[in-house]
Amino acid sequence: MSEYQTFDLGDFTTQHGATLRGAFLTYKTYGELNEDKSNVIVYPTWYSGRHWDNEWLIGQGMALDPDQYFIIVPNMLGNGLSSSPSNTPAPYDRARFPDITVYDQIVAQHRLVTEVFGIERVALVTGWSMGAGQTYQWAVSHPEMVERIAPFCGSPRTSIHNFVFLEGVKSALMADSVFAGGWYGEQWPTTGLRALARVYAGWGFSQAFYWEKAYEQLGYTSLEDFLVGFWEGFFLDGRDPNNLLTMLWTWQNGDVGRTPGFDGDTEAALASIKATSIVMPAEKDLYFPPEDEAWAVGHMTNAELRVIPGIWGHFAGHGSNPKDTAFIDEALRELLAKPGGLD
Repeated sequence: MSEYQTFDLGDFTTQHGATLRGAFLTYKTYGELNEDKSNVIVYPTWYSGRHWDNEWLIGQGMALDPDQYFIIVPNMLGNGLSSSPSNTPAPYDRARFPDITVYDQIVAQHRLVTEVFGIERVALVTGWSMGAGQTYQWAVSHPEMVERIAPFCGSPRTSIHNFVFLEGVKSALMADSVFAGGWYGEQWPTTGLRALARVYAGWGFSQAFYWEKAYEQLGYTSLEDFLVGFWEGFFLDGRDPNNLLTMLWTWQNGDVGRTPGFDGDTEAALASIKATSIVMPAEKDLYFPPEDEAWAVGHMTNAELRVIPGIWGHFAGHGSNPKDTAFIDEALRELLAKPGGLD
Protein backbone atom coordinates (compact mmCIF):
# COMPACT_ATOMS: atom_id res chain seq x y z
CA MET A 1 0.00 0.00 0.00
CA SER A 2 2.82 2.40 0.81
CA GLU A 3 4.67 1.79 -2.45
CA TYR A 4 3.81 4.75 -4.63
CA GLN A 5 5.50 7.72 -6.29
CA THR A 6 5.06 11.45 -5.80
CA PHE A 7 4.98 14.09 -8.52
CA ASP A 8 5.77 17.65 -7.45
CA LEU A 9 3.18 20.02 -8.91
CA GLY A 10 4.86 23.10 -7.49
CA ASP A 11 2.56 26.12 -7.23
CA PHE A 12 -0.73 24.70 -8.45
CA THR A 13 -3.44 27.25 -9.23
CA THR A 14 -6.97 25.87 -9.17
CA GLN A 15 -9.76 26.67 -11.60
CA HIS A 16 -11.23 29.01 -8.97
CA GLY A 17 -7.99 30.94 -8.48
CA ALA A 18 -6.44 29.59 -5.26
CA THR A 19 -2.78 28.58 -5.41
CA LEU A 20 -1.59 25.54 -3.49
CA ARG A 21 2.13 26.01 -2.97
CA GLY A 22 4.19 22.86 -2.89
CA ALA A 23 1.29 20.78 -4.21
CA PHE A 24 1.86 17.15 -5.14
CA LEU A 25 0.15 14.25 -6.85
CA THR A 26 0.81 10.67 -5.77
CA TYR A 27 0.38 7.74 -8.11
CA LYS A 28 1.25 4.11 -8.69
CA THR A 29 2.10 2.40 -11.96
CA TYR A 30 1.61 -1.21 -13.01
CA GLY A 31 3.48 -2.78 -15.92
CA GLU A 32 6.08 -1.25 -18.21
CA LEU A 33 5.83 1.57 -20.73
CA ASN A 34 6.58 0.21 -24.19
CA GLU A 35 9.01 1.80 -26.61
CA ASP A 36 6.51 3.83 -28.60
CA LYS A 37 4.46 4.68 -25.49
CA SER A 38 1.29 3.26 -27.05
CA ASN A 39 0.19 1.00 -24.17
CA VAL A 40 -0.89 3.62 -21.61
CA ILE A 41 -4.02 3.28 -19.47
CA VAL A 42 -5.02 5.95 -16.94
CA TYR A 43 -7.28 4.68 -14.15
CA PRO A 44 -8.22 7.46 -11.66
CA THR A 45 -9.40 6.82 -8.10
CA TRP A 46 -12.92 7.31 -6.73
CA TYR A 47 -14.56 9.04 -3.74
CA SER A 48 -12.29 8.32 -0.76
CA GLY A 49 -10.51 5.56 -2.71
CA ARG A 50 -6.75 5.15 -2.85
CA HIS A 51 -4.67 3.56 -5.62
CA TRP A 52 -4.75 0.11 -4.03
CA ASP A 53 -8.55 0.21 -4.07
CA ASN A 54 -8.38 0.03 -7.88
CA GLU A 55 -6.28 -3.12 -8.01
CA TRP A 56 -9.26 -5.51 -8.23
CA LEU A 57 -9.53 -4.67 -11.93
CA ILE A 58 -5.80 -5.04 -12.67
CA GLY A 59 -4.13 -8.41 -13.13
CA GLN A 60 -2.58 -10.97 -15.42
CA GLY A 61 -5.11 -12.35 -17.85
CA MET A 62 -7.49 -9.44 -17.28
CA ALA A 63 -8.14 -6.61 -19.73
CA LEU A 64 -5.96 -4.32 -17.60
CA ASP A 65 -3.03 -6.72 -17.77
CA PRO A 66 0.25 -5.23 -16.52
CA ASP A 67 2.12 -7.67 -18.77
CA GLN A 68 0.60 -5.82 -21.73
CA TYR A 69 -0.23 -2.31 -20.55
CA PHE A 70 1.34 0.50 -18.56
CA ILE A 71 -1.37 1.43 -16.08
CA ILE A 72 -1.18 4.70 -14.18
CA VAL A 73 -3.41 5.12 -11.13
CA PRO A 74 -3.28 8.77 -9.94
CA ASN A 75 -4.64 9.53 -6.49
CA MET A 76 -7.19 12.35 -6.57
CA LEU A 77 -6.29 15.64 -5.01
CA GLY A 78 -8.06 15.56 -1.65
CA ASN A 79 -7.89 11.80 -1.07
CA GLY A 80 -5.27 11.97 1.68
CA LEU A 81 -2.29 10.76 -0.38
CA SER A 82 -2.09 13.57 -2.91
CA SER A 83 -2.36 17.18 -1.66
CA SER A 84 -5.30 17.24 0.74
CA PRO A 85 -6.66 19.09 3.77
CA SER A 86 -4.97 16.54 6.02
CA ASN A 87 -1.44 17.01 4.66
CA THR A 88 -1.33 20.66 3.55
CA PRO A 89 0.33 23.26 5.79
CA ALA A 90 -1.35 26.50 6.85
CA PRO A 91 -2.94 28.62 5.57
CA TYR A 92 -4.63 26.12 3.22
CA ASP A 93 -4.81 23.33 5.78
CA ARG A 94 -7.90 21.48 7.01
CA ALA A 95 -11.12 23.51 6.58
CA ARG A 96 -9.29 26.15 4.48
CA PHE A 97 -8.27 23.73 1.72
CA PRO A 98 -9.46 25.22 -1.59
CA ASP A 99 -12.25 23.87 -3.74
CA ILE A 100 -10.94 21.40 -6.33
CA THR A 101 -12.87 20.82 -9.55
CA VAL A 102 -12.79 17.70 -11.70
CA TYR A 103 -11.09 19.88 -14.30
CA ASP A 104 -8.34 20.63 -11.75
CA GLN A 105 -7.87 16.90 -11.17
CA ILE A 106 -7.19 16.30 -14.85
CA VAL A 107 -4.88 19.30 -15.15
CA ALA A 108 -2.70 17.70 -12.46
CA GLN A 109 -2.96 14.22 -13.97
CA HIS A 110 -2.16 15.47 -17.48
CA ARG A 111 0.98 17.11 -16.15
CA LEU A 112 1.98 13.82 -14.53
CA VAL A 113 1.40 11.82 -17.72
CA THR A 114 3.21 14.27 -20.01
CA GLU A 115 5.97 15.69 -17.82
CA VAL A 116 7.05 12.51 -16.03
CA PHE A 117 6.55 9.97 -18.81
CA GLY A 118 6.48 12.04 -22.02
CA ILE A 119 3.24 10.37 -23.10
CA GLU A 120 1.33 11.90 -26.03
CA ARG A 121 -1.45 9.30 -26.50
CA VAL A 122 -3.51 7.40 -23.93
CA ALA A 123 -4.97 4.10 -25.13
CA LEU A 124 -7.71 4.08 -22.48
CA VAL A 125 -9.02 6.08 -19.54
CA THR A 126 -11.41 4.24 -17.25
CA GLY A 127 -12.76 4.57 -13.72
CA TRP A 128 -15.59 3.96 -11.30
CA SER A 129 -17.88 6.60 -9.77
CA MET A 130 -15.81 9.79 -9.37
CA GLY A 131 -13.21 7.95 -11.43
CA ALA A 132 -15.81 7.84 -14.20
CA GLY A 133 -16.33 11.59 -13.89
CA GLN A 134 -12.58 12.06 -14.30
CA THR A 135 -12.67 9.71 -17.30
CA TYR A 136 -15.18 11.94 -19.08
CA GLN A 137 -13.14 15.00 -18.14
CA TRP A 138 -9.96 13.50 -19.62
CA ALA A 139 -11.79 12.98 -22.93
CA VAL A 140 -13.17 16.54 -22.93
CA SER A 141 -9.99 18.27 -21.75
CA HIS A 142 -7.71 16.31 -24.11
CA PRO A 143 -9.71 14.99 -27.07
CA GLU A 144 -6.56 14.85 -29.17
CA MET A 145 -4.88 12.51 -26.71
CA VAL A 146 -7.45 10.02 -25.41
CA GLU A 147 -8.19 7.11 -27.76
CA ARG A 148 -10.81 5.25 -25.70
CA ILE A 149 -12.83 5.75 -22.53
CA ALA A 150 -14.86 3.40 -20.35
CA PRO A 151 -16.54 5.27 -17.49
CA PHE A 152 -18.55 2.95 -15.24
CA CYS A 153 -21.14 3.86 -12.61
CA GLY A 154 -20.46 7.56 -12.97
CA SER A 155 -21.45 10.62 -14.97
CA PRO A 156 -20.11 13.64 -16.86
CA ARG A 157 -22.39 15.94 -14.84
CA THR A 158 -23.62 15.42 -11.29
CA SER A 159 -27.41 15.34 -11.34
CA ILE A 160 -29.59 17.33 -8.97
CA HIS A 161 -30.75 14.13 -7.26
CA ASN A 162 -27.15 13.03 -6.80
CA PHE A 163 -26.35 16.45 -5.34
CA VAL A 164 -29.18 16.03 -2.83
CA PHE A 165 -27.91 12.59 -1.79
CA LEU A 166 -24.52 14.12 -1.05
CA GLU A 167 -26.12 16.92 0.96
CA GLY A 168 -27.41 14.23 3.33
CA VAL A 169 -23.98 12.64 3.60
CA LYS A 170 -22.32 16.01 4.24
CA SER A 171 -24.89 17.17 6.78
CA ALA A 172 -24.64 13.97 8.83
CA LEU A 173 -20.90 14.47 9.25
CA MET A 174 -20.99 18.20 9.95
CA ALA A 175 -23.73 17.86 12.58
CA ASP A 176 -21.25 16.24 14.99
CA SER A 177 -20.19 18.97 17.44
CA VAL A 178 -16.67 17.53 17.48
CA PHE A 179 -16.38 18.44 13.79
CA ALA A 180 -16.08 22.08 14.90
CA GLY A 181 -16.40 23.53 11.41
CA GLY A 182 -13.51 21.39 10.20
CA TRP A 183 -11.12 22.47 12.96
CA TYR A 184 -11.29 19.26 15.00
CA GLY A 185 -8.13 18.15 16.76
CA GLU A 186 -6.82 14.68 17.54
CA GLN A 187 -10.34 13.56 18.40
CA TRP A 188 -12.22 12.98 15.16
CA PRO A 189 -16.00 13.38 14.75
CA THR A 190 -16.58 9.62 14.81
CA THR A 191 -20.28 10.03 15.61
CA GLY A 192 -20.63 12.08 12.45
CA LEU A 193 -18.64 9.55 10.42
CA ARG A 194 -20.88 6.73 11.63
CA ALA A 195 -23.96 8.80 10.73
CA LEU A 196 -22.48 9.53 7.30
CA ALA A 197 -21.98 5.80 6.80
CA ARG A 198 -25.61 5.07 7.70
CA VAL A 199 -26.83 7.65 5.18
CA TYR A 200 -24.56 6.21 2.51
CA ALA A 201 -25.78 2.66 3.23
CA GLY A 202 -29.22 3.45 1.84
CA TRP A 203 -27.77 4.54 -1.50
CA GLY A 204 -24.71 2.44 -2.31
CA PHE A 205 -26.67 -0.76 -2.92
CA SER A 206 -30.13 -1.24 -4.40
CA GLN A 207 -33.46 -2.03 -2.77
CA ALA A 208 -33.28 -5.50 -4.33
CA PHE A 209 -29.84 -6.05 -2.79
CA TYR A 210 -31.33 -5.56 0.66
CA TRP A 211 -34.53 -7.46 -0.15
CA GLU A 212 -32.47 -10.51 -1.15
CA LYS A 213 -30.05 -10.03 1.78
CA ALA A 214 -27.14 -10.12 -0.64
CA TYR A 215 -24.89 -8.68 2.06
CA GLU A 216 -24.69 -12.25 3.35
CA GLN A 217 -22.60 -13.02 0.23
CA LEU A 218 -20.01 -10.60 1.63
CA GLY A 219 -19.84 -12.52 4.89
CA TYR A 220 -22.13 -10.38 7.04
CA THR A 221 -24.48 -12.26 9.34
CA SER A 222 -27.24 -9.68 9.73
CA LEU A 223 -28.31 -6.28 8.48
CA GLU A 224 -26.85 -4.58 11.55
CA ASP A 225 -23.62 -6.50 11.11
CA PHE A 226 -23.45 -5.16 7.54
CA LEU A 227 -24.23 -1.58 8.57
CA VAL A 228 -21.55 -1.61 11.26
CA GLY A 229 -18.97 -3.93 9.74
CA PHE A 230 -19.08 -2.79 6.13
CA TRP A 231 -20.41 0.77 6.15
CA GLU A 232 -19.19 2.19 9.44
CA GLY A 233 -15.94 0.28 9.05
CA PHE A 234 -15.54 1.74 5.56
CA PHE A 235 -15.50 5.32 6.82
CA LEU A 236 -13.65 4.68 10.08
CA ASP A 237 -10.47 3.29 8.54
CA GLY A 238 -8.54 6.57 8.60
CA ARG A 239 -10.44 8.58 6.00
CA ASP A 240 -10.05 12.14 7.24
CA PRO A 241 -13.36 14.08 7.49
CA ASN A 242 -12.02 17.22 5.81
CA ASN A 243 -10.66 15.08 2.98
CA LEU A 244 -14.08 13.50 2.57
CA LEU A 245 -15.72 16.94 2.36
CA THR A 246 -13.18 18.20 -0.17
CA MET A 247 -13.84 15.24 -2.46
CA LEU A 248 -17.57 15.60 -1.87
CA TRP A 249 -17.44 19.20 -3.11
CA THR A 250 -15.57 18.02 -6.22
CA TRP A 251 -18.25 15.40 -6.82
CA GLN A 252 -21.21 17.73 -6.27
CA ASN A 253 -19.79 20.26 -8.70
CA GLY A 254 -18.75 17.82 -11.41
CA ASP A 255 -19.72 18.94 -14.91
CA VAL A 256 -17.63 18.66 -18.09
CA GLY A 257 -19.58 21.67 -19.36
CA ARG A 258 -17.54 23.81 -16.95
CA THR A 259 -14.40 23.04 -18.92
CA PRO A 260 -12.94 26.32 -20.23
CA GLY A 261 -14.32 27.04 -23.68
CA PHE A 262 -17.76 25.43 -23.20
CA ASP A 263 -19.44 28.08 -21.02
CA GLY A 264 -21.43 25.50 -19.08
CA ASP A 265 -22.71 23.66 -22.16
CA THR A 266 -22.46 20.01 -21.09
CA GLU A 267 -23.97 18.72 -24.33
CA ALA A 268 -21.36 20.54 -26.42
CA ALA A 269 -18.59 19.22 -24.18
CA LEU A 270 -19.84 15.65 -24.65
CA ALA A 271 -20.06 16.17 -28.41
CA SER A 272 -16.40 17.20 -28.45
CA ILE A 273 -15.24 13.77 -27.26
CA LYS A 274 -13.37 11.89 -29.99
CA ALA A 275 -12.59 8.74 -28.00
CA THR A 276 -14.22 5.41 -28.80
CA SER A 277 -16.41 4.86 -25.75
CA ILE A 278 -18.26 2.20 -23.81
CA VAL A 279 -20.30 3.75 -21.00
CA MET A 280 -21.35 1.33 -18.27
CA PRO A 281 -23.97 2.41 -15.74
CA ALA A 282 -25.31 -0.18 -13.31
CA GLU A 283 -28.91 -1.29 -13.71
CA LYS A 284 -30.01 -0.36 -10.19
CA ASP A 285 -27.55 2.42 -9.34
CA LEU A 286 -29.56 4.86 -7.21
CA TYR A 287 -27.48 7.97 -7.92
CA PHE A 288 -25.96 7.28 -11.35
CA PRO A 289 -29.00 5.62 -13.01
CA PRO A 290 -28.76 4.22 -16.56
CA GLU A 291 -31.14 6.83 -17.99
CA ASP A 292 -28.71 9.60 -17.03
CA GLU A 293 -25.88 7.92 -18.91
CA ALA A 294 -28.17 7.15 -21.85
CA TRP A 295 -28.63 10.93 -22.06
CA ALA A 296 -24.85 11.42 -22.06
CA VAL A 297 -24.24 8.79 -24.73
CA GLY A 298 -26.92 10.44 -26.86
CA HIS A 299 -24.67 13.49 -27.15
CA MET A 300 -21.47 11.56 -27.88
CA THR A 301 -20.17 10.12 -31.13
CA ASN A 302 -18.84 6.56 -31.38
CA ALA A 303 -20.22 5.70 -27.94
CA GLU A 304 -22.08 2.61 -26.72
CA LEU A 305 -24.25 2.31 -23.63
CA ARG A 306 -23.77 -1.06 -21.93
CA VAL A 307 -25.76 -1.50 -18.71
CA ILE A 308 -24.30 -3.71 -15.97
CA PRO A 309 -27.17 -6.04 -15.00
CA GLY A 310 -28.00 -7.12 -11.47
CA ILE A 311 -28.91 -5.90 -8.01
CA TRP A 312 -25.62 -4.55 -6.66
CA GLY A 313 -26.44 -0.95 -7.52
CA HIS A 314 -23.58 1.52 -7.45
CA PHE A 315 -21.26 -1.05 -5.94
CA ALA A 316 -21.43 -3.11 -9.12
CA GLY A 317 -18.34 -1.07 -9.94
CA HIS A 318 -16.52 -1.68 -6.68
CA GLY A 319 -15.21 -5.18 -7.37
CA SER A 320 -17.44 -6.75 -4.72
CA ASN A 321 -19.44 -9.03 -7.02
CA PRO A 322 -17.53 -11.39 -9.36
CA LYS A 323 -20.25 -11.32 -12.04
CA ASP A 324 -20.09 -7.54 -12.26
CA THR A 325 -16.30 -7.62 -12.36
CA ALA A 326 -16.40 -10.10 -15.25
CA PHE A 327 -18.90 -7.88 -17.11
CA ILE A 328 -16.70 -4.79 -16.77
CA ASP A 329 -13.53 -6.70 -17.62
CA GLU A 330 -15.08 -8.13 -20.80
CA ALA A 331 -16.24 -4.69 -21.92
CA LEU A 332 -12.75 -3.29 -21.37
CA ARG A 333 -11.25 -6.18 -23.34
CA GLU A 334 -13.62 -5.49 -26.26
CA LEU A 335 -12.97 -1.77 -26.15
CA LEU A 336 -9.20 -2.19 -26.19
CA ALA A 337 -9.56 -4.36 -29.30
CA LYS A 338 -11.48 -1.61 -31.13
CA PRO A 339 -9.78 1.14 -33.14
CA GLY A 340 -9.26 4.26 -31.06
CA GLY A 341 -11.26 7.38 -31.82
CA LEU A 342 -8.11 9.15 -33.02
CA ASP A 343 -7.26 6.54 -35.65
